[in-house]
Amino acid sequence: MASSSFVAVSSIVFSVLFFNGMVPMHVASQDNIISTICKKTRNPSFCFNVLNSAGTTDLKGLAIFTLDLTNIKATQSRVLAQSLESNAADPKLKERYATCAKHYNNVVDDIVDGKNYLGKGDYNGINTMASIAMREARDCLDSFMQPPKDSLALSGNGKVVEDICNIILVIANLLLGRA
Repeated sequence: MASSSFVAVSSIVFSVLFFNGMVPMHVASQDNIISTICKKTRNPSFCFNVLNSAGTTDLKGLAIFTLDLTNIKATQSRVLAQSLESNAADPKLKERYATCAKHYNNVVDDIVDGKNYLGKGDYNGINTMASIAMREARDCLDSFMQPPKDSLALSGNGKVVEDICNIILVIANLLLGRA
């Protein structure tokens, strides 16, 4: 009799937790985990595209995947900024591209720190790192608000870096139990 009561209570508790969105991430389906993360981001459709290609639904695995992706995109952005700087005739553009290259170099450094934080289980550190990396990418983008304008390629890369960092923030908050 006691075991059937336990099963009944367990079923009720699971149902309440599941329907209130409080199922632990390892119990939820892949679509639920990705949905939980992406609906909290600034760009949910971008998030779904990114996380559906991750090949995992483990939060730490998703953190590693998005950190690696940010590193790749920030490195590409730095190389692009350096190339645009070397080819720019306008001194203002040259200076802005050089500054952007520094910002993206900082993002790459931030990502290395983020991976170290993840390895130590320091999810607050990941959260802080992602915020700083987003600000670095935003600072580059903001430098082109006034003429002369930037090439669309660098702006597009910067937006992608920001959006991936936003995903990292959400994942860090889930790892912290905040989201």
